[in-house]
Amino acid sequence: MKKKYLVISFLLFSSFGFSQETYYSDINTELTTLTGIPLKNAIATKIINTHSNPLDYTPDIWEACRVTDEDSSNSSNVVLIYGWENGTDGDITNNLSRNKNSNGGNNGDWNREHTFANSLAVPKLESTGKSGPPYSDAHNLRASDVQRNGFRGNLKFADGSGNSGNSGGGWYPGDATTGGTDWRGDVARITMYMYLRYGNQCLPRYNSFGTTNSVDADMVNLLLEWNAADPVSDYEDTRNAYHDSNGTYAQGNRNPFIDNPYLATLIWGGTPAEDRWGIYATDTENPSVPMNLSVSNESSSSIDLDWDSSTDNVGVTGYDIYVDGIFNSSSSTNSYTVTGLSTSTTYSFAVLAKDLANNNSAQSAAVNGTTIAGNSGETYELFFSEYVEGSSNNKILEIANINDNDISLDEYSIKLSANGAADWTTNTQLLTGKSILGNDVFVLADSSNAICTAEEDITSGVTSFNGNDAIGLFKNDVLIDIIGVLGNDAVFASNTTLVRNNNIETPSTTYNTSEWTSFPNDTCTDIGSHSVVLNIKENTLFTDVKIYPNPISSNHLNILSNQDLTIQVFNILGKQVLTHSVTKNKTKINVSSLNTGIYLIRLSSDDGSTTRKFIKQ
Repeated sequence: MKKKYLVISFLLFSSFGFSQETYYSDINTELTTLTGIPLKNAIATKIINTHSNPLDYTPDIWEACRVTDEDSSNSSNVVLIYGWENGTDGDITNNLSRNKNSNGGNNGDWNREHTFANSLAVPKLESTGKSGPPYSDAHNLRASDVQRNGFRGNLKFADGSGNSGNSGGGWYPGDATTGGTDWRGDVARITMYMYLRYGNQCLPRYNSFGTTNSVDADMVNLLLEWNAADPVSDYEDTRNAYHDSNGTYAQGNRNPFIDNPYLATLIWGGTPAEDRWGIYATDTENPSVPMNLSVSNESSSSIDLDWDSSTDNVGVTGYDIYVDGIFNSSSSTNSYTVTGLSTSTTYSFAVLAKDLANNNSAQSAAVNGTTIAGNSGETYELFFSEYVEGSSNNKILEIANINDNDISLDEYSIKLSANGAADWTTNTQLLTGKSILGNDVFVLADSSNAICTAEEDITSGVTSFNGNDAIGLFKNDVLIDIIGVLGNDAVFASNTTLVRNNNIETPSTTYNTSEWTSFPNDTCTDIGSHSVVLNIKENTLFTDVKIYPNPISSNHLNILSNQDLTIQVFNILGKQVLTHSVTKNKTKINVSSLNTGIYLIRLSSDDGSTTRKFIKQ
């Protein structure tokens, strides 16, 4: 929030000292030596252990807000989050302050805004009651106009511009570009505090839209941008000082990101924020270029990348992956699986390293990788197989797994873009902890749907869609399949059931109506199963090929053919485990490295390819 700023004098000791050094004295070493997740964990332990006075929602939070949110220009008032106007325009909902005693639940009152929305936490903040944390954590609760609080509701924070309000299906807290008040930093630093204080219950991605951070997949880069763009205000400092005091309604701990926003930069990288302690040197050195980039495990839609780790004077936080010269995704480790690729296509891959200060290395030397044709030797990607946009709450989505093996859904999510929005800003349905059985489907349905309750695998918030809302299936936050057209408000499937045609075996990031068959409103007879006729093509040129012995218990497999062949061996998960070549005179391949099991062997020549099965005993 940009209002006015305290002038603070820092006394730097030769070892380590700064404002509020007493509070942090027991973790001085961690604050000067750690970065990334280890630093996050050290600070989290500190604020958890010093949360010594849990407050009741009523009356404690009312009384605390009267002190911490006091208007410095009028001590009878409290400052209202998301407000910006002095009360002269006739609209009380946008007022910046209000009388301390005008609190309650009626229009014109101020109430208590859960900046990290109660219902967005998993489980809800109120799951353990409204007395004590996390529901009544004072660092999360700000004075707010009743109606403007209601306008925000439980919307996730989203990017925008100008004063506070709805932005693409999310909530923009407001900035000072139009003469208003900047609340972006306040919101970001509160969300970061709640993440460290309550861990997995308050992941930033639950409360905010935006791209995924490369250091920590649960952090949202937009919050790091807001933390850097909007410096700490007097009001934030006042709140911190009070709750680290002996006040009656002080809870005992501080928000470290108010004390020093640069701590967020040290942990998650991104746009460097202000270093209020002035103890961290500016880093201008680029990481070294990633070396020895290689490709492996080429499938019909994905390729694995591996490279040597880069070095840096402070610490490498992640890597950016480029496909055909275009940014594709980021990774916090020195390996990554690029998904959503087309079959039988050659791609160029390169990576670069980045550090906490957003210094980037040059891109690595590019390497090529080629996906292979989709057939019985491959692992198939998940895709949408059915869509029901029926009457009332009859909203259902179905995902198909046409592989023989089970697939964990930890890497997958579903996102919705409402009413022609140009980005996935409305809802995200996480599938963490779920799995989909081999040759089976996974069903997501509105909790109150009345036509297909027997087939639900999970009830989903993202199923509150209409016939003009695009829906995307994501893997590692990368779009792999879509129903509808992103950014187009035209109705494409209202009061309609869509079933994916059985000749479709791979997902697509472009919605194609020819891949779907329409059925009347509220049809769900196909929900719970999906069949696919796989496109397996047997080349007649290979009819004379003989593979023996099969099953094989020795170390050499014989392949007799009248033409030269390239041999690829895959396990039942579709991973390539061997590659060889045979000629008319060289007919044996060594399979001694293979474990007991069933394998698929692809035989390829200039004229085509075929796939056979053999058993290693």
